[in-house]
Amino acid sequence: MLQGAEDAGVLVQRFGSATAPTIVKLIELYYSRIKSSEEAPIKIMNFCGTHEWTTVRYGIRALVPEGIDLVAGPGCPVCVTPGKTIEQAVKLSIEGVRVYTFGDAFRIPSTSLRSPRSLAEAKAMGADVRVVYSFYDAVTDSRSDGKEAVFLGIGFETTAPSYAIPIHEGKVPKNMKLLSVLRLTPPIMRYTIKLYRERGLLPIRGVIAPGHVSVVTGASAWEFLPREFGIATVVSGFEGIDVLISIAEILRMILERKPGLYVEYRRAVKWDGNPAAKNYISSVFEEVDAAWRGIGYVPRSGLMLREKYREVDAYHQYGLRPPGPEDYVLTSAGQTSEAELPPSCRCSEVVLGIAKPSQCPMFMKGCRPERPYGPCMVSQEGTCYIWARYGGADFLGSIRKIKQSESSLYP
Repeated sequence: MLQGAEDAGVLVQRFGSATAPTIVKLIELYYSRIKSSEEAPIKIMNFCGTHEWTTVRYGIRALVPEGIDLVAGPGCPVCVTPGKTIEQAVKLSIEGVRVYTFGDAFRIPSTSLRSPRSLAEAKAMGADVRVVYSFYDAVTDSRSDGKEAVFLGIGFETTAPSYAIPIHEGKVPKNMKLLSVLRLTPPIMRYTIKLYRERGLLPIRGVIAPGHVSVVTGASAWEFLPREFGIATVVSGFEGIDVLISIAEILRMILERKPGLYVEYRRAVKWDGNPAAKNYISSVFEEVDAAWRGIGYVPRSGLMLREKYREVDAYHQYGLRPPGPEDYVLTSAGQTSEAELPPSCRCSEVVLGIAKPSQCPMFMKGCRPERPYGPCMVSQEGTCYIWARYGGADFLGSIRKIKQSESSLYP
């Protein structure tokens, strides 16, 4: 421990939210000491879309030194759902199958260049598409008339138990099928770190790991980051003070040259997570290689229903095939009609923290929240949507000017 500086987690336990200015001072102290021996910016990735929302909404980028580069990661299920799967769901709806899904997945654009490109457009053309709050709500509704139905199931480990439990318990009626687009977060984080190294990009020095996911997986799921890659990692909550503490803890580990795993979100996250939820997931689903839109085909990063539950599997029942490595198009170049992202869209780089939304030529021009061009503008967890709604680069600049001119804010 540094002389004269206390652990950020200890400070917040002692004083509560009033310690925000103290944590900012601590961040500045750690950073100034790090900069005395190295010059490169320090890149910290917040994996979860909700962490990016907190970072932007509360102007956290403006509160930390400019040499700390806070970037968003691939923690938005809507953003990474393959366009081909959306196209399959749209086709089913047009053919008379009722399709249920969540509100944000309702607007995801497919890879098709022809309308309808989304379930929202399909519904406008008369298809039976219903937005629900949960898989269980869809299960309940589908029993009312017995009509052939499919649930477009997106999400990470956080939502996986909500599918697994009713399927395991035999609560899903025979007319309901699941089109699983469930994805796993540690594999994509590993993939991202390796991609940065292979491309020679500014290395990720710290990771703010997702709190909600870790409630299920446990903090232990992220132990590989410090152990294998030497990356300081903090499992964080979602309040502004949580994110500030996480940044301070990452900088402390970098300064002390002791990368480790710190659980800031101790009020909800245990080391081993939720064993019951994990058992349900593993009994119903199996890990498979899976496509992430605009990113690539990632080993053991998806969840598909086991053979035992084939009668609930929409892929099996309708003869569908999830995107495979042989036909998956990685880039956003738009070279063919099969490209996963439309021309000029930089969502693939945005979700990997390589580019900021404001660096995309379509941002707030041909791509806006009310009419998304790329998938990162669809969901409230999408980085482009967050920047569009809460200010992004413009807000960051304004806050920095205030900070510079009103030093009394930080006595």
